[in-house]
Amino acid sequence: MSVLKQKILQVSTDLFQTRGINSTGVDTIVAVAGTTKMTLYKYFETKEELILAVLQQSHHDFQSWMNEKLAGLSDKPDAKIQQLFDFIEEWVTSPSFIGVAFIKASAEFPNEENRIHQLSSQQSREFRQFIHQLAQEAQIKDAEGLALQLSILFEGAVQAEQIKRGSGAIKSAKKAAKTLIDMAIKQS
Repeated sequence: MSVLKQKILQVSTDLFQTRGINSTGVDTIVAVAGTTKMTLYKYFETKEELILAVLQQSHHDFQSWMNEKLAGLSDKPDAKIQQLFDFIEEWVTSPSFIGVAFIKASAEFPNEENRIHQLSSQQSREFRQFIHQLAQEAQIKDAEGLALQLSILFEGAVQAEQIKRGSGAIKSAKKAAKTLIDMAIKQS
């Protein structure tokens, strides 16, 4: 990826997360990125294509970070699922946390037929599937049920922290997740 394309993506990510997608125009993006509309449209045919690229990059970056954190754990599969919310708490409480792109995008594009909403929904499902896989590796009997419960805790806590930083939602979600995980492991 070219340096300029990467800069446009990073600027767009920051602006979309801090100002909102619909509130951020192409003129603002190119001004902050120090480029032109022609250059932006060379890499992204439409603003919608840019938004989709931002969502894909944000999701990829988070998933790569999470995979790296979990890879550092022992080979004991239940340790990975038990540590999941520790890493989520670390991410949410970091000064650089500005929210989850797919959650914000789905709120700004609520029409389920919209490509941005569809990608947001897909990314939510992918994260739930990621948790499901961790639960399966830990040989949890109802891996699908636990994945749904934990993904709901994740999305709800992140939403609450986006609304009010330091709300304590992530700490409460972490406690609830530990209870759910411990119970699921005992039942397996």
